[in-house]
Amino acid sequence: MAKKALITGITGQDGSYLAEWLLAKGYEVHGIIRRASTFNTGRLEAIYTDPHVRDTRLFLHYGDLSDASGLSRLLGKIQPDELYNLAAQSHVRVSFDSPEYTTDVTATGAVRLLEAIRETGLQPRFYQASSSEMFGQVREIPQREETPFYPRSPYGCAKVYAYWITVNYRESYGLHASNGILFNHESPRRGATFVTRKITRAVAHIAAGLQEKLYLGNLEAKRDWGYAKEYVEAMWLMLQQDKPGDYVIATNETHSVREFLDLAFGHVKLDWKKHVAVDPRYYRPAEVDVLMGDYSKARRQLGWAPRTKFAELVKLMVEADVRLLQDHREGRVNVSA
Repeated sequence: MAKKALITGITGQDGSYLAEWLLAKGYEVHGIIRRASTFNTGRLEAIYTDPHVRDTRLFLHYGDLSDASGLSRLLGKIQPDELYNLAAQSHVRVSFDSPEYTTDVTATGAVRLLEAIRETGLQPRFYQASSSEMFGQVREIPQREETPFYPRSPYGCAKVYAYWITVNYRESYGLHASNGILFNHESPRRGATFVTRKITRAVAHIAAGLQEKLYLGNLEAKRDWGYAKEYVEAMWLMLQQDKPGDYVIATNETHSVREFLDLAFGHVKLDWKKHVAVDPRYYRPAEVDVLMGDYSKARRQLGWAPRTKFAELVKLMVEADVRLLQDHREGRVNVSA
């Protein structure tokens, strides 16, 4: 019988890649989606609705991390072998504007899931999506599993709580519960409000003469950027281990927003300095200056390592947005999908 996996946040970048990975592994995949007035399943469109590639082992269920009783009912109904908690209010800048909502979904939502596991008596292996933003004002470079946390945003604080409550339930109730401390990971499916995708979409539009300026915040911020499609493999590997654990997933390299701009605009032979302006509205109240993760433990225990280099990642994102815009202009696709 096929294993069952339940994914919260399945409509997001990571959720859609993870769903594809698990289906390819032979899983029956269930995802929780929020009820909304508009569909938000664009990243799942092919495997869910396209008659040529549709996978009948993918099931979507309405639910919300704010609804504890609903989560318990879903767990009891599905009885998953593995549960991946990827749902969150995940935009750092937005978390300053909506700190209470961010805390309720990102922190308390993890507790509701863990309590649902405990109360139903089920024993799914549990993955909690933790974040490099927990390190914030970093105590050492690079950051390792033992590096102390110093979050610098409501999002980072909420993720620290979710991390430690996962550890607590693991130690208190014997759950196979693991934290993946993922550093920044990008792809053509990245949300359009995140800086990398904001840049690559703007590059496509500026190159096509449809946009003149791109407004950004801190160009000196340095991040450890990897490819999301590879990072979901690490999530799965954590839940295949005999014992649960916590792992940094990163590239052990750091690059600035300015470097990203150099590569992205350079790919279409444009000078970003002629098109990019700094807008203080995009500054965070408390900045995270540099993040760089040491993935040695993941390489040693999971056999995982990043494969896509920074320059390759920027190139594939730019090329994907150029194609997406071209398809839109020729009437083949909605550019906002």
